[in-house]
Amino acid sequence: MTDRGTDEISFRRTGIGGFVVFTRPKALNALTLGMIRAYEPTLADWAKDANLRHVVQWGDGGKSFCAGGDVRAVCDAGLAAKRSGRADPLTRDFFFEEYRLNRRLARFPKPIVSIVDGICMGGGVGLSVHGRYRVATERTLFAMPESAIGLFPDVGGSFFLPRLPGRMGDFLGLTGERIKAADMLHLGLATHYVESAKLPDLIKALESESADVVLKRFHSDPGPATLPALQAQIDRCFAPRTVEGILAALDAEGSEWASKLAARLRKMSPTSLKVSLRQLEEGAGLSIEDALRMEFRLVQRCMAADDFYEGIRAVLIDKDHAPKWKPATLAEVSAADVARYFAPLADGDELTFVD
Repeated sequence: MTDRGTDEISFRRTGIGGFVVFTRPKALNALTLGMIRAYEPTLADWAKDANLRHVVQWGDGGKSFCAGGDVRAVCDAGLAAKRSGRADPLTRDFFFEEYRLNRRLARFPKPIVSIVDGICMGGGVGLSVHGRYRVATERTLFAMPESAIGLFPDVGGSFFLPRLPGRMGDFLGLTGERIKAADMLHLGLATHYVESAKLPDLIKALESESADVVLKRFHSDPGPATLPALQAQIDRCFAPRTVEGILAALDAEGSEWASKLAARLRKMSPTSLKVSLRQLEEGAGLSIEDALRMEFRLVQRCMAADDFYEGIRAVLIDKDHAPKWKPATLAEVSAADVARYFAPLADGDELTFVD
């Protein structure tokens, strides 16, 4: 196999394992198109390697597994395209190839072990959640915060979030709530807990021993989860099938927890919230392939609209956290507006997969 490693991602084939490291620690290992283009064909080769028993992946630096996709680069490309009137391929290619990688990970014929040490958000979730094993540590922080930047919980969020207990997927997907190891284990978003100090020994053991044996030996108790005590409230408040209904339920709850969530939701893109809620509802009945096809339609509509660019400006560029959404209110986002996000793309523009 040709070594496709770059200064952003490295690959090592040792013993019975294939080892992948995301090597952009200063950028919290945010996923770039170059990383995707190196990783996807490497996985395709490793799938045919009869001596490979599992793939192990983690992020360099100890702070982040992968903090998400490199949305700043996508935003810059999209804004330049809007100004010039000429399409920039990055706004299509990044998501097209990222979602293909998500599907490759989901359908990989051998166990993938994701060592989710540090931040794991957005695109990082897409790299880890579809594999068989997800190892959390005391430093793990998980979230799907896309609605805060004018997007929606993508990278297969349509598939895995609706399959969480009760209305937990709606809760995490709409609010962007950040959770840690114990709650990840409770929800099945993590499969094991290992203290970060033991990770070098864990990785070394995976060079020669099967993943299930090693993970069972290194697994320990992360302590109590917090979400079980909130399950009834979450199910009650996120049961309505409209965003307006969810906000009304949170307001009626009267607790500090509900009030904070309602305030958070009211700061998010109204369009993103309505699109996300429908996305999660439809995703409950879709395969991973169909979920990703739907998400590609949605993200291309987001690239053509305004809220994504405004969200990136407010959160990542100016950092004033005061986005001016268009439309500005839920009442201005009609059912027809939402439906347009889900309509098929032009012939030849849809997401396709290659085995």
